[in-house]
Amino acid sequence: MTPPIYAIGDIHGQLGMLQDALARVEADGGPDACIVFLGDYTDRGPDSRGVIDLLIEGLNAGRNWITLKGNHDRMFAMFMHEHPTNDDRLLVGYHWLHERIGGIETLASYGVPVVDGDRIYEVHEKARAAVPAAHLDFLNALPVLHQEGELLFVHAGIRPGVPLEEQTEHDLVWIRHEFLKDPRAHPWLVVHGHTPAKRAEHCGNRINLDAGAGYGRPLVSAVFEGRRCWRLTDQGRVPLEPSPAQ
Repeated sequence: MTPPIYAIGDIHGQLGMLQDALARVEADGGPDACIVFLGDYTDRGPDSRGVIDLLIEGLNAGRNWITLKGNHDRMFAMFMHEHPTNDDRLLVGYHWLHERIGGIETLASYGVPVVDGDRIYEVHEKARAAVPAAHLDFLNALPVLHQEGELLFVHAGIRPGVPLEEQTEHDLVWIRHEFLKDPRAHPWLVVHGHTPAKRAEHCGNRINLDAGAGYGRPLVSAVFEGRRCWRLTDQGRVPLEPSPAQ
């Protein structure tokens, strides 16, 4: 029997929620539990820096953690390039410091305010001075997927019908409608985040663990034994079954 594997949905700077989720995982699976984090560690919430500090500390301590790349983590890393870059998957008129994206909150957690009248080069200079090199190394080294038996963990989803080795990072961290609206079975049960729902969703061919922590809703932690899935709560495991509508 294969050991259980755990997953935590999009964190978005919610350090307190992350600490609570890790406590639930440890209560269920012990300190050596294998955890896959589905990306989006930054933006919107109040403590992106604290979240990354915690994840780096755990990895350095040898925890059995897999930290995947989310689109918000990619946008942060792209802004921190020597010359800031805007992700071309954003809507026209949007950028990482747009009020709806969350980069302003991320920089605030590093002590870098962004105020009306600032120019991007000025904010960029302050950010480059404030964000630790270890955090940039962490962001730039994040993998985009993790396969575990019949489970495929990824931030956003996959392009249906495309072999795994031909999937692009753009799709793995950004895809939505082409993946979410496809009811066909995939070679794996795809476990993802990226698209916030009111609660964790089991859609038959995929499981969405983004319940909107970036907007103050609960951060989801889950445990898998093969294709069977449970949400972790303060009272223990709650089965996550496919929706009857699927």
